[in-house]
Amino acid sequence: MERGNIKQGIALAFLGGYVDTLGFIALFGLFTAHVTGNFVLIGRALVEPAYDIIPKLLVFPVFIVFVAIARMLILHWERSSRPALRNSYLLQLVLLCAGLACGVLASPMANAHQPMSLLTGMLCAGAMATQNAYGKLLLGKAAATTVMTGNVTQLVIELTDALRGDGAALIRCKALARPVLAFAVGCILGAYGYLAFGFSGLLLPCLVLVGMAVVTRD
Repeated sequence: MERGNIKQGIALAFLGGYVDTLGFIALFGLFTAHVTGNFVLIGRALVEPAYDIIPKLLVFPVFIVFVAIARMLILHWERSSRPALRNSYLLQLVLLCAGLACGVLASPMANAHQPMSLLTGMLCAGAMATQNAYGKLLLGKAAATTVMTGNVTQLVIELTDALRGDGAALIRCKALARPVLAFAVGCILGAYGYLAFGFSGLLLPCLVLVGMAVVTRD
């Protein structure tokens, strides 16, 4: 993996963990970076009714729509020889900044069903759906940056092979360990960021996206 891709993977994994954790705390248990956790919460609600289930239901169509939007935009940017990855970062930045603004305006949120609470969750989910989309389309060879299950599974496999004497597996271990650790750090700082700054804590991942857009030429 090229050095630039490694740095991108680390930064995006940090961003994914940070936003998902901050959103989970601030938005009454809503996962914004991936849908797996929301599936689990919906399943629980079928046997243990929960008042805050509506945002989990709404996030699915929102996630799907923004993945589709990102796909169509990336195709357009590639066909017109525009920097698809940089523009994807900027699209995610706009959505995340909009989510930040809505969250700050709506604070303090009393429950998950306030219109501004729902809008904040949908915007943040749209931002992270965009990351999921361009991660697959433009960074396909890099480790996943929003869901760590596959990364951890592959990391253990590579570590096992490395212990069996496979030198190449050890190199792959190092490449996989970086985004996993970055995601974990992002989760920790996302929690403390919300406790310290509320929704304004989303300024940090916004700054990360600004930096990545500035240095990216593709």
